[in-house]
Amino acid sequence: MYSDAELDAAVKAGILPATTAAAFRDFVAASHAAPGVDEEHFRLLSGFNDIFVAIAASLILIAIGWLGTQLAPGIGATLVAAASWGLAEYFTRRRRMALPSILLLLTFVGGVFMALFALLTAGDSLRHMSDPAKSLSVAASVAGAAGAAYIHWRRFKVPITVAAGAAAGAGAILLLLFGLFPALAPLMRPATLLAGLTIFALAMWWDASDRQRTTRRADVAFWLHLAAAPMIVHPTFGMLGLLGHGAASLINAVVAVLLYMILAVVALAVDRRALLVSSLAYVLYAIAALLRGTGTVSFALALAALVIGCCLLLLSALWQRARRETVEMLPQAWHGYLPAV
Repeated sequence: MYSDAELDAAVKAGILPATTAAAFRDFVAASHAAPGVDEEHFRLLSGFNDIFVAIAASLILIAIGWLGTQLAPGIGATLVAAASWGLAEYFTRRRRMALPSILLLLTFVGGVFMALFALLTAGDSLRHMSDPAKSLSVAASVAGAAGAAYIHWRRFKVPITVAAGAAAGAGAILLLLFGLFPALAPLMRPATLLAGLTIFALAMWWDASDRQRTTRRADVAFWLHLAAAPMIVHPTFGMLGLLGHGAASLINAVVAVLLYMILAVVALAVDRRALLVSSLAYVLYAIAALLRGTGTVSFALALAALVIGCCLLLLSALWQRARRETVEMLPQAWHGYLPAV
């Protein structure tokens, strides 16, 4: 299986004419009965060897981290970060293996975070630290992780890295803000929503630079959308009162369903399904609450799953037609920023 990035590399090296590569993409899209831009491709596996290498690398990193932790706090995390970088030099930079690259990026960034946190707290338990000290330590560690993600991106260009760095940067800002000003705690959900919308805007910027979705920039946008979706959906539904332990009111449930329909329109317009997936649990809960109001308590959740599952399958089957009609209703000036129809 050949990725779009490998086809682009072949064209750049002069091995494959650009017209041939374009014709090949058109043929593959036609064989799938859907335009390639609507398939939302991203590379996770290039073969079973990806899984084999990921398992082996995980065992090595777990062992290194375990042994290093026995020496001193933070040593294990430092060794994990160093080993992740070293392994990435071969499996990411030379072999371009998808799943191991994602794993090594996450362990590198996570290792940097844990090492910085151990350094800043000197191994002290969070229970023995004041709230401002906790927030500052965690915020500084997360900021360091964001910087590590940037350095990793400059070296290896793994598409998920931008999303990891953006999420870490947003987390560092929120932790710092609410750590220094505890009185702003009630604004946590709106602030998280704003951070999610910012990452969503960044994802749209990457998407707009590759409207045909034939380069690595589309993969970067995919992971950014995946990072932004829960940051948008979770606080939004939380402000509707759907995250508490109590039963949601009928009005809140109706609003949740309407909000999910709005998210579906946005997902169609930007041709990304992450918003629909991230909000799936909330809308299931909302529909179940609506059904409970009719007295079908015993099987409300199962019936809700049946309804939403049928709707999503129907939407998937009619995705291209629904998206075309959705985009046509939007202002013409917006079309140049959206993926091609």
